[in-house]
Amino acid sequence: SLVLLSNIDGLYTADPRTVSNAEFIPQVDEITPKIESMAGFASDHGSGGMVTKLMAAKICMDAGCRMAIAPGKLNHPLTQLVNSGRCTWFLPAAGPRAARKRWIAGSLQTLGALVVDNGAFIALNSGKSLLPAGIVDVSGDFERGDAVEVRTKDGEVIGKGLSAYAAADISTIKGQKSEKMEELLGFRGRSEVIHRDDLFMRS
Repeated sequence: SLVLLSNIDGLYTADPRTVSNAEFIPQVDEITPKIESMAGFASDHGSGGMVTKLMAAKICMDAGCRMAIAPGKLNHPLTQLVNSGRCTWFLPAAGPRAARKRWIAGSLQTLGALVVDNGAFIALNSGKSLLPAGIVDVSGDFERGDAVEVRTKDGEVIGKGLSAYAAADISTIKGQKSEKMEELLGFRGRSEVIHRDDLFMRS
């Protein structure tokens, strides 16, 4: 979790220092335009003000991380927070793993493609990682950590993931058992070409 300490104890519908009926918001599950408009009042003297804090909250929530805006002028503010002190919590809809897959699916440009056989297609759809034995072809010029498409032999794009190996290395190990990878490559690496945590599959 990320905690931002402020001179205000959380998010309000309006400036509580000037609007007597401003309502305190203890929890935010989604940053909507309405929530963003509530930050417009902020003359928060902390770094960046409330608008910047909401931007930080959105980044955290998209990454599957919780964030709190809490008062920083109290004695031992973090202890107060742990003991259910007053604050606004921003809670993500999904955990870190789901958020990571969403990031892979929507934010990264692919630099190549891996074509898989029917056995790998079935395994991937059941939540398994992509092993070299299931790869029949590789295209593109990419390095370890780059995003690649996963395709069937018919050319259908079925997923997108982060490759644990460069294109040249995958060309060497495609169709081979994981136990032979070190012998073929001359170094020891991961047994998966794309780990299931780094793979987004289309439904």
